[in-house]
Amino acid sequence: MIKIRPTLYESAGHIGAAAWDRLANPEKKALPHPFTRFAFFESLENSGSANAKTGWKPAHLLLERAGAPVALLPLYLKSHSYGEYVFDHGWADAFERAGGRYYPKLQASVPFTPATGRKLLVAAGEAEAEAGQLLLQSAVNMLEELRASSLHITFMTETECNLASGLGFLARTDKQFHWDNHNYASFDAFLGDLSSAKRKNLRKERAAVIAEGISFEWLSGTDLTEGVWDAFFECYTATGNQKWNPPYLTREFFSRIGAAMGEQILLIMAKRDGRYVAGALNFFDDTTLYGRNWGATGYIPFLHFEACYYQAIDFAISKELTRVEAGAQGGHKLLRGYLPRPTYSAHYIAHPGLRRAVADYLVNERTAVAEHIEDLMEQAPFRKDG
Repeated sequence: MIKIRPTLYESAGHIGAAAWDRLANPEKKALPHPFTRFAFFESLENSGSANAKTGWKPAHLLLERAGAPVALLPLYLKSHSYGEYVFDHGWADAFERAGGRYYPKLQASVPFTPATGRKLLVAAGEAEAEAGQLLLQSAVNMLEELRASSLHITFMTETECNLASGLGFLARTDKQFHWDNHNYASFDAFLGDLSSAKRKNLRKERAAVIAEGISFEWLSGTDLTEGVWDAFFECYTATGNQKWNPPYLTREFFSRIGAAMGEQILLIMAKRDGRYVAGALNFFDDTTLYGRNWGATGYIPFLHFEACYYQAIDFAISKELTRVEAGAQGGHKLLRGYLPRPTYSAHYIAHPGLRRAVADYLVNERTAVAEHIEDLMEQAPFRKDG
């Protein structure tokens, strides 16, 4: 029997597009999940957005058999907990107050991208559960070598989370807001499923944006020129700089991603008086539109809702996509037809004391999240007879 060999690679580029995408897209889909693709990781790393200098040191775990790739777990050795959207700052603070060292930690995620997708990337023809278990165990075995306190896998599928739980990982849940396409023929057909008051509110918001003289452009592929990216980056940084944490993504990232996978990008740009004033960056595959980044040069009432949520719904209906995932956080999405859906992560903590404390905390957190989702569903804007 030929032994499977685990190896850590210092960049996506060291693995290469052919091997990476064979594992990320074993079905050979024309439009695969965008955030498993080599091009996305390579663009993040080579643009200076996710590298050792920014606290995201690549340590991608590849399993090989006789030189042939078997499975891949994209990993980063991290010196902080920013850009993950599953918050463990409290765990780190408590451990370090007790004299422990929480960082570095191993993070299995797509940097700055809170979108659910496969994290255990297994080659076609391999037994997924067995290869997934081997990936997880190999990653755990790397903790001591890397002097890392823990391993965190975020925004994984429920099936993967269950697999990890069986190996002693701690399961964690949270929620996001997603819009589901019930074979709507138009935005008005979707509005017909809402209660009268909510339907009127959405129409009022859309009309207010039109009254401001705003028009929209949907840009993909060759439409994504450097001039367009310049305009979007101005919007992105203008909004990001208003927050305490500066924007994560560099200008070079957008050029790279537009050139590498523009066919899976939808850039919604808002224009007034011939000038771009806001933009919403989305990615899509054959089923789902993923909302990612937003920015505006100034405040215009309801423009954020229109660009990020209503235009996204229009696009999903036009392309017969089944879902829009609107990213992290945002209870305001509920009133606009986006319903709460659970998200999953798994955590392996080496220190027994911290592990016990986190395990106890997660029992209560999982219950609270489930109850909150139920409460939010009761507040959904849809007609009760629908």
